[in-house]
Parts: sequence; C-alpha cells; structure tokens
Amino acid sequence: MYVPYWYESYTTYILIVLPVVIVSLIVSAVMKSTFRKYSNVHCRSNVTGAQMCERVLRENGIVEVRVECINGELSDHYDPKAGVIRLSRDVYNGTSISALGVACHEAGHAVQHYCSYAPYKLRSAFVPVANIGTSISWIVIILGIVLSIPYLTTLGVVFFSFGAIFQLITLPVEFNASSRAVTILRDSNTMSEEELKGVKKVLSAAAMTYVAALAVSVANLLRILVLTRNSRK
Repeated sequence: MYVPYWYESYTTYILIVLPVVIVSLIVSAVMKSTFRKYSNVHCRSNVTGAQMCERVLRENGIVEVRVECINGELSDHYDPKAGVIRLSRDVYNGTSISALGVACHEAGHAVQHYCSYAPYKLRSAFVPVANIGTSISWIVIILGIVLSIPYLTTLGVVFFSFGAIFQLITLPVEFNASSRAVTILRDSNTMSEEELKGVKKVLSAAAMTYVAALAVSVANLLRILVLTRNSRK
C-alpha cells in the first residue's frame, strides 16, 4: 500500500523523535529548577562567581582570558576566540552555590583549552565540520530522493550524523569541566562538603541536558535512516 511521504514523515517524528524531545524538555526544566533552587543558597565564603573564576585562571597561569558580565539567564560560556569567559549577571555577582559552580565550570573550559585537553581540542576542531554537515544534509538528502540517487541520499545521512557525533564528543568535555569545578572548589576550601553536594546537583542536572541533546540528535538520525530506507523501496 502506498503511504504518502508527508504522512510517513509525521508518523516517524511522533513515534521516534517526539518522545525524546519531551524527555529533553523535562530534563531542561529540572536543570533550571535545580539552578534556581541553589541560587538561593549562599556560600559562607561570600566569594562571587567572577572572583572565583579569576582565581582559577590566575592559579593556572592563564593571563590572556578575561571575565565579563553579560545579560540573560544561563547564558554563561567560554569564548576561546575572544579569550573571554562570559558570566550572566546572577553568576558574575552571585555568591550562591549555583553561581560558584557555574563560574568554575566555565573556568574549567578555559583550563581545558590552555592545557590542550584532548577531547576539548577534538570538539573545537569538529565544530566547522558539524556546522557544514548539518546545514547541507537535508538539501543533499532531498536531492538524493528526488533524483533517485541512493549514494547521494546516503551522503546526506552521513552529513546529518555529524550533529550527533558532535554531541557525543561534547559529553566528555562537559563532564570533565564539571569534575574540575568540584575539585577546584574543594581544594580551595571555598565550600564545605555540604555546599559541594549542592554544586554536584547543579552541575549534574546541567550535564544531563547534554545527554538529552545527544539523545535528540540520535533520534533524529534514526528517523532520517527510516525515511531514506523507505524511500528506496
């Protein structure tokens, strides 16, 4: 029986991708809830996120990187090209468990960069490959289906898989940055063991969002594989 392509496309999305997307949204909600919870728990050391970040950089001999305050919630990131760690206002000025955990996590990325941590270097090198692959994958896949050229469709699937590969490479980078953050805070005696438990919860919740992103990428890749396989029949 002939099944319209649009119907098959929607069906595979609902059956394969949508459940994973829903779980991903739940994970994201849990992460935000955990972050906000521990944003209201202030550390006894009274050190701000910016001060902690600068301390980590200084102790690792990193003088080229500066710390800046930016707007937005959970917009914190390390920009290796600009040589800057950008912290959201609540993290930059905050003295909470969440603020220090996130600040040290981003400082951990800077340390990864300057100590040439292998997974970090691999992820950085793979960024342009992933960007190009994911941007042209659908064009190549559709051309392969319309023109009935199987190898072109297969090439498009390979390009699409670059996104999932990038998400996979990202996991050890993020987990390692979180591990560094906990170690830094413990070794510096900035936090008590009880406060560190809160940091671990915040960073673990954040790490799960990257696991969820990988799951969504894999689900989308599986959907593409099903659609392209059926198109050849």
